[in-house]
Amino acid sequence: MRMNKMRADVLALLFLLPFLAVYGIFTIWPMIKGVEMTFYKWTLIKKMKYVGWDNYTKMFHDQEVWAAIWHSTIFVILTTPTMIVLAILLAMIANRKSRLQKLYRSVFFLPSVLSVAVASYLGLFIFQPYNGFVNTLLHLIQLLPESKEIFWLNETNLSWIALTLITLWWTVGFNFILYLSAMQDIPDEIVEAAKLDGATDSTIFWKITLPYLTPITKTIAMLQIISSFKVFLQIYIITGGGPLDKTRPIIQLIYQTGFRKNDLGYAATMSYMLFVILLVLSAIQYFINNRKGANA
Repeated sequence: MRMNKMRADVLALLFLLPFLAVYGIFTIWPMIKGVEMTFYKWTLIKKMKYVGWDNYTKMFHDQEVWAAIWHSTIFVILTTPTMIVLAILLAMIANRKSRLQKLYRSVFFLPSVLSVAVASYLGLFIFQPYNGFVNTLLHLIQLLPESKEIFWLNETNLSWIALTLITLWWTVGFNFILYLSAMQDIPDEIVEAAKLDGATDSTIFWKITLPYLTPITKTIAMLQIISSFKVFLQIYIITGGGPLDKTRPIIQLIYQTGFRKNDLGYAATMSYMLFVILLVLSAIQYFINNRKGANA
């Protein structure tokens, strides 16, 4: 019996070896080299010299780094709650029985098939002054005088609004599908019983639908936080991190440090700080979820 088990384990290991080899070469080894880079002055050409903990000391005293982390945090705060609320609302609309149900589902999901570059350039056009869609619409409905233009991408607060709206439009489709799937798993018997007891639509939503959506909401919130902290390309295309670097996220600073300032060692140091931040956030959510599960 023991020999059969050992034979099965060896056979399983043989099947796993190709994956483990590829994973080790293209994932584990680059991570190890990345940690090594943080202790060196490292350019695009070669490793220059050992600097010890200097990159870490410099990072903790670098105001640009903390400003970029704060900008990424602002983006998380703006997009995560609004993404969850919007995805739930769209899922509720698409889940209601209607002749337009299939149309709703297609329209709500369609933007998510676009690449980040296409979505960003569309957003850039939409929020342009003079001939952009938003300003043209505001002129058309006479909310904005003809002699005035709103420069959405040249003012910090307006830039954050524009970036948030573009991101919501482009990425809500994926979360919408997750919520729609979760809503369809709610037993019809429970909803029908609640209606027979006189429950209103709002009561059904707050007492039945929302509790059933809690597990998927936790997952979506964590995924959204992580993806928002890693935001780069849409901000880089739309605002370039401006005005005056007021919307520059940490990933853009890492890119500029590594490839424009030719300092890969310092860029790697910032990358691993971001990795630690995301790891801590994931651990916090894991322990909170486990504790709630244990108490239940």
